[in-house]
Amino acid sequence: MWSILRQIARTGIRTEPAPPPGDEMVVVARLQKDVLRILGRALTIRQVDAGSCNGCELEIHALGNPYYNIEGLGIRFVASPRHADLLLVTGPVSKHMAIALKRTYDATPEPRLVVAVGDCGCTGGIFGESYASLGRVANVIPVDVEIPGCPPAPSALLAGILAAVSKGAALPAVARDAESGSPG
Repeated sequence: MWSILRQIARTGIRTEPAPPPGDEMVVVARLQKDVLRILGRALTIRQVDAGSCNGCELEIHALGNPYYNIEGLGIRFVASPRHADLLLVTGPVSKHMAIALKRTYDATPEPRLVVAVGDCGCTGGIFGESYASLGRVANVIPVDVEIPGCPPAPSALLAGILAAVSKGAALPAVARDAESGSPG
């Protein structure tokens, strides 16, 4: 045991330098700064599966892993729409989920943001509108931002969430400027 400790003390720490951050990590760092700059606090999201194949959910769950670390960005998921700032809706809206989606939207306090995720959420995807599907999310509730892809990458999800937050932060400022008569 003593010989191992002497060898460690004699050799010192020999490790490789940390690799430079990848392109996605630079994007993630920028997103973190933007979320905190725009909101000044954590963003809370309620994710709603309106009838998807769960491909988008797998990518959304990847946001919680240590690589993307969405919690470290000041973004967290909540179980109740009453605590949410943003609804993240996946899949084409099935007829059985339409009422639940409308109720979730109504339960989310103003100002609320809605992001449609995936090709199915944006356009209805391969399912479209049929006897069992109402198609895209915008056919049921108003959508602020659409994130296309089948499924979209976690970095695209983060960029779409930030776009919604930026859009939501800009709207009240424009309304205030319009009321006061000052140019935006």
